[in-house]
Amino acid sequence: MIILLPPSETKRDGGDDNAALDLTQLSFPQLTEERKAVSHALIELAGDADAAQRALGISAKQLFEVERNRTLAASPVMPALKRYTGVLFDGLDAASLTPEEWAFAEKSVVVHSALFGPIGAGDPIPAYRLSHNSKVPGLPLKRYWRVPASAALASVEGLQLDFRSEAYAQLGAASADSIYLRVVTEGADGKRVALSHFNKKSKGLFARALIRAGIDHTSIDSLLTWANGAGFRLEHGAPGELDLVVENA
Repeated sequence: MIILLPPSETKRDGGDDNAALDLTQLSFPQLTEERKAVSHALIELAGDADAAQRALGISAKQLFEVERNRTLAASPVMPALKRYTGVLFDGLDAASLTPEEWAFAEKSVVVHSALFGPIGAGDPIPAYRLSHNSKVPGLPLKRYWRVPASAALASVEGLQLDFRSEAYAQLGAASADSIYLRVVTEGADGKRVALSHFNKKSKGLFARALIRAGIDHTSIDSLLTWANGAGFRLEHGAPGELDLVVENA
């Protein structure tokens, strides 16, 4: 089973001062050339702060993000799952995982980055800023990543549980054995509505529970049985989707 997560806009500072980005050490090595191209383009863009600010869609108070990109090749690295911050990753709380749980995460969690494509939970990466909708000159990210990222994900056998937003899913399709997770709430009339505010938190908590359980689910039935026994309301939704039903509060 693969738990396929979106990245986050925000990243944790710091890392291993004695190590820098080595693209050949990342998971899915077939993406190395694409990663080189996007990384080089991002570093070059960072040479013009005004152009980078516009391309990244950031404010003047976020110009530190441009500096992060400028020093991308030499900055300290840390495991991807510990680099990303924000609501989903706060709920997952990778720093508190036991060694056994972390080992399971390294085998089972993939984060789909706009910069690196799909990467493993333990892949060492620097802090950076690049989103699915960033405008890198000469590199339209959706068109650039769609085919190679889809092929990389298709190379992984087994069930893929897709937690990504629809925007990040456009950077590359999950495998044919994937199922999309949608967080919904149910009204008194029984109608289900997709959530926005609690979406990321619920996905983070659910991902953490999957990691802590350490079960390599090989089928949707196995996943549904476990989830409902673990206190989650997980049900079939639209074709190709599962609904994680939560309280809107």
